[in-house]
Amino acid sequence: MKTAFITGITGQDGSYLAELLLAKDYTVVGLVSQKHDIGDQNVKGFKEKLRLEVGDLLDKASLERIIQEYKPDEIYNLGGITFVPTSWDKPVLTNDVNALGPLRILEIIRDDFPKIRFYQATTAKIFGDPAEVPQTEQTPVHPQDPYRVSKTCAHFLTQVFRRQFGLFACSGILYNHESERRGPEFVTRKITQGAVKIKLGLEKSLSLGNLKAKQDWGYAPDYVEAMWLMLQQEKADDYIVATGELHTVEDVCRVAFGVLGLDHQKYLKEDKQLYRKTEAKALTGDATKAKRILGWQPKTSFAAMIEKMVEHDRKLLENG
Repeated sequence: MKTAFITGITGQDGSYLAELLLAKDYTVVGLVSQKHDIGDQNVKGFKEKLRLEVGDLLDKASLERIIQEYKPDEIYNLGGITFVPTSWDKPVLTNDVNALGPLRILEIIRDDFPKIRFYQATTAKIFGDPAEVPQTEQTPVHPQDPYRVSKTCAHFLTQVFRRQFGLFACSGILYNHESERRGPEFVTRKITQGAVKIKLGLEKSLSLGNLKAKQDWGYAPDYVEAMWLMLQQEKADDYIVATGELHTVEDVCRVAFGVLGLDHQKYLKEDKQLYRKTEAKALTGDATKAKRILGWQPKTSFAAMIEKMVEHDRKLLENG
């Protein structure tokens, strides 16, 4: 039986990964931060099967204590500050958590547990305004805000520790992935919740930023499987995980409102104040390498994903 240690276990990705690993008979240890706790709503259904430990990516001693106690076979670093506007408000904290957090883990692995396999959650947003479309693992990075800079740093640190010290350390360059567990501050969940509220008569309209903004959106449960597959290989490497398909914010609205029998155009208000100054352009990934080496494929379509999110929010709001 293997043991895995997951930071960010109560987040969207961490909770789905924990479920996947439990199904594979892993002992799953999760890091829970008292300072930055988001609640346990994502793991409530299986919390009793987890071993949750209090610690923080800012506190190396807490990380050392947990790793020493459980001696995990695999560590998945999914914890971090992920909302771009927050990174502008708190750039120092963002860098400390997102860049120095994984560095603390890498240093512990290097010094005491060199056989541990390490996964770093890298974001496709490191490409910023990309030099090519679609992006591959060799596309030059161009980070444009503190969040992307911090993630770029962690990505490169993972690479150099792999090369310099021979660690089994991988980065998953994941494109946007959504689910029923996505936070309400993210646009897809804002849309699905907003559509349901309008259907139930709780709201009359939905204000959004750039409706023409495009993203490569996939389904989070599909993407966490790719994380696991990366750590099962003979050789550590970095992989893009993406659908290769672009959809607009308005496409999300069209599907979400359509599921509820509504015409999205009647309820949307485009608010220029919600536009991002550093909106990423044409971020669409080429996951050929992941498909070829890992045998990974996205299983859930864009429309099916949005439908799942709408039905989930409908049940939540109908039940109060």
